Amino acid sequence: MGVDAVLYRQISAGNGRHRPAYVSIEVVADPQDVLLDLLKRVRGGGRTPLLDRVDPLGELTVGTERMPQLLGELRCLAEVVGAPVEIDHVHRLARLARRCAERSDAEIRFEGD
Repeated sequence: MGVDAVLYRQISAGNGRHRPAYVSIEVVADPQDVLLDLLKRVRGGGRTPLLDRVDPLGELTVGTERMPQLLGELRCLAEVVGAPVEIDHVHRLARLARRCAERSDAEIRFEGD
């Protein structure tokens, strides 16, 4: 279960009526629902509008242009961590977001079960 964060990079721009194709290049898996537990603590407080849209049963795509916002919201998550596993998870998500921000052909997808 949980919501995995997956960094994708575009491998083709598509042509005409076809959508671009992407390939997964890194995954921050969440089999213990760490992200969902953290999100419950901050959801609705107005400080994490992007992360508030993470759906445990769906998918949220965040493009490169939104990485500064995502990194800011991850700092809000870092304020409510307690356990070492939570600290590690937030650090891995931030590293993934920084990697995405370095590319113009990437996006992060938060993929629920």
